[in-house]
Amino acid sequence: MRYARRVGNGNFVYDELTYWGNVPEGWDLREVVGIGIDTKDRVYVFSRSDHPVTIFNPDGTFVGSWGEGKFKRPHAVYMTPDDILFLVDDVGHAIYKCDLEGRVLMTIETADHPADTGWDGQNTESVVRSGPPFNTPTAAYVAPDGDIFVSDGYGNARVHRFSATGRLIRSWGEPGSAPGQFVTPHDVFVDAAGRVYVSDRQNCRIQIFDGDGKPVAIWNEIHYPCDVALGRDGHLYFAEVGGVFMGRAKTANLDAPHARITIRTMDGAILAEWAEQDHLGAGRFFCPHGIAVDSRGDIYVGEVIRSYPGGKAPADACFLRKYAKV
Repeated sequence: MRYARRVGNGNFVYDELTYWGNVPEGWDLREVVGIGIDTKDRVYVFSRSDHPVTIFNPDGTFVGSWGEGKFKRPHAVYMTPDDILFLVDDVGHAIYKCDLEGRVLMTIETADHPADTGWDGQNTESVVRSGPPFNTPTAAYVAPDGDIFVSDGYGNARVHRFSATGRLIRSWGEPGSAPGQFVTPHDVFVDAAGRVYVSDRQNCRIQIFDGDGKPVAIWNEIHYPCDVALGRDGHLYFAEVGGVFMGRAKTANLDAPHARITIRTMDGAILAEWAEQDHLGAGRFFCPHGIAVDSRGDIYVGEVIRSYPGGKAPADACFLRKYAKV
């Protein structure tokens, strides 16, 4: 790892550490889709590599790995407060509940029967109708009451609510840009009151619902939200991918700046942010996809897009970095 710069403002100032995590020689994390932090602040990195779940101590030392050969394409991870991992395999149309050693405790999947939504497999705006679980799901989150919420977002336009045992309770959402509609629901988060926050990525907004899918509020001041983490301080930490890779969507805000991290109140007010205008500059983040916060307040960010339309990722691309709180 190496020090890159100091970012943030006010009570949220961080030293950026690029190339964080001492992976064994010859290993390549390729793309880091998500990050989970356990109760000992160990970092569980979910990546599209030969070693999908890679574990590090807070100082970056390597602990171990598991999941080799298990996933078709990793997409997201959620760590529960009692150290249970929910791993999302989007192309596998599956959600895996695992313990910290990788034992699978439950699976919710439709691997051989993805929902028929009209999706062409490329353009998320080709989804013409909603369907049942799943067609390329994007994220999972466990609510305080134990129910499991899943954003089903690349080949579908739905949010699904399951019981703790994996029974489907209800689904909501359809393609479009009106309230209650989605274009790439990419992440889901549930607060202590049971409100459901959906990162409606291609619509550049956060939609908030009650647990039954009734719209409550919409935040529009956000740039292609990919992932959100709840800090111990009660604030929300967002990875926003910006318009560089998403600008071709019809519903896109083409004036959106490049990738950024924002720290927000539970009402959506921005407390701190840092952005990239030169997203391909040396060492800059260019496609933040996953974010996590440890007990100290340090932030971990994972990136994807090994290549992007029109070119390659930066030659010195960094797919995992840490922001150490000052």
